[in-house]
Amino acid sequence: MAFFCHNEDRFMKKTEVAIIGGGPGGAASAIHLAKRGIKSIIIEKETFPRFHIGESMTGECGQAVRDLGLEAEMAGIPKTTKHGVTVYGQGGKGTFWLPVMKRDENNQLVKNPTWQVKRSDFDRIVLDKALEVGAELVRGKVTKALQKEDGTVYGVEVKLDNGDTETIESDVVIDASGMTTFLATAGVAGKRERGKYDRQVAIYSHVKGAKRDEQDNTLIFYEQKNHWAWFIPIDEDTVSIGVVTPSDYYRNSDEDMRDFYLREMHKINPALSDRVPDVKLVEEVRATSNYSYQVRDFTGKGFICIGDAHRFIDPIFSFGLHFALKEASLAADAIAGYLHDGVGRDQENPFAEHEAYCELGMDTIQEVLDCFWSSPISFAFFAHTRYNEDFIDIFAGRIYQTEPSPGLQAVRKVNAKMARLAAEQPELFEHVPVE
Repeated sequence: MAFFCHNEDRFMKKTEVAIIGGGPGGAASAIHLAKRGIKSIIIEKETFPRFHIGESMTGECGQAVRDLGLEAEMAGIPKTTKHGVTVYGQGGKGTFWLPVMKRDENNQLVKNPTWQVKRSDFDRIVLDKALEVGAELVRGKVTKALQKEDGTVYGVEVKLDNGDTETIESDVVIDASGMTTFLATAGVAGKRERGKYDRQVAIYSHVKGAKRDEQDNTLIFYEQKNHWAWFIPIDEDTVSIGVVTPSDYYRNSDEDMRDFYLREMHKINPALSDRVPDVKLVEEVRATSNYSYQVRDFTGKGFICIGDAHRFIDPIFSFGLHFALKEASLAADAIAGYLHDGVGRDQENPFAEHEAYCELGMDTIQEVLDCFWSSPISFAFFAHTRYNEDFIDIFAGRIYQTEPSPGLQAVRKVNAKMARLAAEQPELFEHVPVE
């Protein structure tokens, strides 16, 4: 419903949920809300399709796509089938592979391939689906969160593409603005804090001519701590390749970004160099720096932040799309309970339970990453041998473990031990190679 306020020379709309951002998190939120009979407006300033990284899906992320009813749309876009992830240690040695598997009705692991996609295509079909099921799209940039005296968020102010200002009042605002972290930046959610892996730079592009493995797996290559590369086939010709290095290492190279990218592609790991003897760039070379962060208190009266809008840990295990789609579904459940059944209305934070559950999953990935970086030999032993099934579960996205698996418990023990050693002898932990 829309109104025009003559005295303020601006438009006003009302809806149940206003969604900041039309990427996969925001669009998936709208789809799940529509299934629950809840109307939403998506505010997005960019026109799709548009370039984006984060092309690889976990097994549970693939299931989330199916839950959105997008299998037919997926059949119509270029993609590859992901059967697993192969990890190459320093010098191309110490390789291990983890397959994509699900748990069947007997709790047994069975094959369950997922996808790797060109995000420009994937993001477009999710947004199109959201509009198909009834969400409204407003083209513009959110400039302000509307708050009552007690801090309750009741909508947003938008600067439209044509320069007009529009007020959208809502019962709940979902922040799916990604790394923009709009509500944190606006001072509504908690402050954006640096994560453990923020002093890195990721430099990436799409290439043609790279040599894949037989199954088009996601490949990860390592040089040393915080210095690695990804290799993700996304259609029959194109591969997404990114190199991640310490920020100081890149700055000290004093190289043009494109030249640095092409050189590092051949330097990081011989197993990667063998796959890119002569590649053609089909996208410009882009970079993302200082990307590890966390926003606490990312829910509250009238608002929920999802995915990258409240936390980004490290892209190494391809959990970006997973968290966007999973938290979209969880947020829709929480909002439905709040709007339809009054769940949490008498609480200081009506979405506190939702926040705690989301943190449980992200904390699991943080712990696994900490183990990988601080004790890679232990990690490889756990993943490949001792707790193989537990790590298959984690890599697939079964990470909301209220009762931690033996593999996750082992990770926590190693992390505690390495933290003690780092406190006692910090000089030993400046560079930890992956073997």
